[in-house]
Amino acid sequence: MPCRGIRNSCVELKSFSQRLASLGTDHQRIAKGAARVAFFLLLGKFAGAGKEMAVAYRYGVSNAVDAYQFTITLASWLPLTIVGALSVVLIPVLVHTRYEDRAQRSAFLGELQGWTIAGGAVLAVLTYLLWPLVLDWAGVGLTPETRRMSLELNFAFAPAALLTLVTGISAARLRAHERHINTLLDSVPAVVILVWVLLAGTVTDVGPLMWGTLVGYFIQSAWLLRLAARADGIWGRPRLSFASHHWPDLVKAAGVMLIGQVAMSFVGPIDQYTAANLGSNANATLGYASRLLSLVLGIGAASVGRAALPVLADIQSRGDAAVARSMALKWSVLMLAVGAAATLVGWVLSPWAVSLLFQRGAFTARDTLVVAHVLRWGLLQLPFYFGVLVLVQLLASQNRYRIMAIIAVANFGLKVVMNYVLAPVMGTAGIMLATGLMYALSYTCYVVVALRVAPDRHTSGQPS
Repeated sequence: MPCRGIRNSCVELKSFSQRLASLGTDHQRIAKGAARVAFFLLLGKFAGAGKEMAVAYRYGVSNAVDAYQFTITLASWLPLTIVGALSVVLIPVLVHTRYEDRAQRSAFLGELQGWTIAGGAVLAVLTYLLWPLVLDWAGVGLTPETRRMSLELNFAFAPAALLTLVTGISAARLRAHERHINTLLDSVPAVVILVWVLLAGTVTDVGPLMWGTLVGYFIQSAWLLRLAARADGIWGRPRLSFASHHWPDLVKAAGVMLIGQVAMSFVGPIDQYTAANLGSNANATLGYASRLLSLVLGIGAASVGRAALPVLADIQSRGDAAVARSMALKWSVLMLAVGAAATLVGWVLSPWAVSLLFQRGAFTARDTLVVAHVLRWGLLQLPFYFGVLVLVQLLASQNRYRIMAIIAVANFGLKVVMNYVLAPVMGTAGIMLATGLMYALSYTCYVVVALRVAPDRHTSGQPS
């Protein structure tokens, strides 16, 4: 009996050691993936900052920038919403398909590509045809010149809807293999716009912005499609069918997730609508502050979020739900602290950063003060945004899409109310503060849900 007890203890100790080693390895996978994503994001954000500097230098705070900011936000919101919802539910499925035979994977990827292209084509046509109605509804506060420029920009952003969907699916395929080069290629449109704006002989119209956008999206889409095919070892010839066994659960989960994603995707258009009714150039001011804020948001939080989902999905597929939950909560607390530190540093450095990036040419010192003021209020969202992103990946890996959708709808409701209350009092800064309050609610909800043990998806059905 003593020998048997010792043997059992040794077995338990060995099992514990193996789980501990596995935990360390999984933490390293997230950390290494986050480092790669952060590096690519840093390069991409430098390209984006270069584009913003070029636009600020050539256009300043003007009707052209108002039109560009309004059009890119509203024309891209639905494609980006669909991509966001599909990525969250698709990456765990793609992780599982890595263990299937080649014929099954090829059939599923071909059907995925076929329906993506078909849906993107329909979305592009609808964007082009309905844009005048969008301007009548959401652009009532824009000047006639800004509205004319927005109609012209739609020639680029309508086909960009199709290219965005193709790009998003290719990026999901790469992320399922824990390859994050798509993060670097996100900057391709910015680089092309930068070159086009600087080489343009005149910037009295939006031509350089329009053609730079269209060509940039096309290059990015084609490049990522080739890289995804190389990563999978399969091109995935497009076909319009639903023969793969993955479709029933995927469609059900995507439908639930799309509800929450649509709600959250309205945040950008609501901000643009609110800013458009605050007066001339409010959209441009919000756009400059938001794009500078995105530098910090992307590098600091998106790097961990993008790296975490495939790793957490893989851990869940091994049956180690408790390990995945513990890892996500630890990373969340760490990112919350990092976000708080970034807020303090950013508050002090905001005027210097805006001046360094934008203050030249048509962008004046007065514009710097206005944008820096708005940026400071936007920084208040950093701790909560940093902290919640890992928990989003945890719930996605657990297939808890219904509760994610409910939280997203609650977030949107709070955002609408706070925009209505704060914007008339604080101006554009009130829009930023409303976003911070929205993410505070989001983080609180996700922590409460994450602390509860997830139901077994094999017994409770999908989506949970």
